[in-house]
Amino acid sequence: MARPDKAAAVAKIADRFRESNAAVLTEYRGLTVAQLKELRTALRGNATYAVVKNTLTQVAAKEAGVEGLDEQLVGPSAIAFVTGDPVAAAKGLRDFAKANPALVIKGGVLDGRPMTAEEITKLADLESREVLLAKLAGAMKASLYQAAYLFTAPTAQAARTIDALRQKKADEAA
Repeated sequence: MARPDKAAAVAKIADRFRESNAAVLTEYRGLTVAQLKELRTALRGNATYAVVKNTLTQVAAKEAGVEGLDEQLVGPSAIAFVTGDPVAAAKGLRDFAKANPALVIKGGVLDGRPMTAEEITKLADLESREVLLAKLAGAMKASLYQAAYLFTAPTAQAARTIDALRQKKADEAA
């Protein structure tokens, strides 16, 4: 490949690093073209999956300011550039790797921070962003209801006490 082609490839990979909020590095050795197509389909909406050359990726990562991938760029490599939900992309890769053991997750980067394969697995075990936000909203709603109850309890208790005193006076007068 001529120099201008390599420079264009490096620029394209560097742009993908800049545009994505996470990148997961995998080894795809042993996967068929059909399986790679199936993986790309599974990741659609959250990530793009591309087979990359290690040396060009190292240069592009340095150019984009991404660190921590150099020692993982060994053997046939492909990167899932995550532009959507990182948890959903990690789940998609984990589930595909369970069904197809030939796919090996090497590591990655999340918001500029290097991650190991174990950390990506932990990320995949998280619930989705929507579920976590719903749980947070439920917890906040419950604490608001509790606060409202605590604020109205003394007033309600005073009203019951006054009513009991009124009933007692009515019983004494009768």
